[in-house]
Formats: sequence, structure tokens, C-alpha cells
Amino acid sequence: MPLLEARNIVSGYGDAEILHGVDLDVKRDEIVTIIGPNGAGKSTMMKATYGLIDCWEGTVRFNGNDITSLRPNQVTQQGLCYVPQKENVFPTLSVRENLEMGAYIDGTPTQSDLQSVWDRFPILSERRNQRAGSMSGGQQQMLALSSALMIDPDLLLVDEPSAGLAPDLVDNMFDRLVEIRDETNTAILMVEQNARQALSVSDRGYVLDMGENEFEGDGTELLESDEVAALYLGE
Repeated sequence: MPLLEARNIVSGYGDAEILHGVDLDVKRDEIVTIIGPNGAGKSTMMKATYGLIDCWEGTVRFNGNDITSLRPNQVTQQGLCYVPQKENVFPTLSVRENLEMGAYIDGTPTQSDLQSVWDRFPILSERRNQRAGSMSGGQQQMLALSSALMIDPDLLLVDEPSAGLAPDLVDNMFDRLVEIRDETNTAILMVEQNARQALSVSDRGYVLDMGENEFEGDGTELLESDEVAALYLGE
């Protein structure tokens, strides 16, 4: 049984239908990437999965439970966390306070919880008392990921993790995602414009186009597909 199973998801904004029956699975301990052109519905799919927007049709099951109608806070309590592309930290709070906010569902984080963050991202340890809003985009992204991990989720939804990062930090971010999957057994579903690099670290991938499933397969399989390369990888 997949950890996350979305079937025939129809959703959108107002009267505009963006998703027209999208299917998606994530297995335990997998990294799965959704790619596709701008406007394909990638981020909309993430938001519908997490309960930020309603699913007009279809079902989302997580750990065998139907979460289709749950609100984001209830989805988080099920063990599924979401890291948005923008506004993903509390800018006026310190690094440590952001981590404490990330753990609010489980209560106050233990010293062991915090130490695991300091070990994974030493720069956050150095800046634990610094206001999050004064840090670089890359450091804020590290903090957002760490905050989401404070409740030890089974699945992390990450929207555009490399967006706004300096080129020399992009490789590091993807390495960190693999490290998180390997060290915490947390599955990852990400949306990413940097399709080639994202697929290279992914177990599987989905290509959305015009709000519908266009291709799916192993990350390597999609990278090696001439059709996917021509249409979506800029070749």
C-alpha cells in the first residue's frame, strides 16, 4: 500500500479548474518529484493534497486513512508536513523559536530534537538566536525544512526547494533532501522547476501538463526519455 495515494483529483481556484483528474502515489522512504511546465498544476496538486484548497472530486489517502476533507492542521497531525516555496518561516522569530513552532503539535522540542537540527545544518546552530527574516534565502529554506521535520513526519511535501538559491547552493539542497530521506526515513514529494537535478535524486517522478498526468516513471527512466527531454527538460 502506498504511503500517499491520490486518485482522480479535481481542484482549482474559484471557478477555474486546474487539476482534471490527477493520480499520484508516494511509497515509504521514497523521493518523488512532480515536474511540468508553468501552469501545469504542480503546486495546486500539493495544496490539494495538504488541504490548503479543496478537492472538488477524488480522494487522498495517507497511511491508509482518507484525509481528503481534513484541514492542514489535521493533516499535519496525521504525519504529513508541507514546506511552501515562499513565506515558509516566521521572520520576526529566532531560528530556535521557529523550530519550537514547528514542534507545537507534539509540544516543546527536546534537546535531542534540536541537536539533530544543529548536526544536520551547522549554520542554523551558529545562528540559533538570529531572527529568521535576516537570514539568506538558502538558510531560510534549511530552517523551513528543519521546522517541518520537528514532528518526525512520515512524508514531507516540498514546493520548489531550490527556488531563489544561489547556483552553488542548489546541489547542496538536493543532497540535504536525500540525506533527510536516508537518515529520518521520511518520504519526500517535491515540486521542482530544476527538473533534471530533481529527477536525478528521485526514485520516481510525475510529469503534469495542463492539469493532467502526462508521464510517470522512475527518475532515471524519465531523464532518459527522449520525449520527456524534448518537451520538459529543455532539450
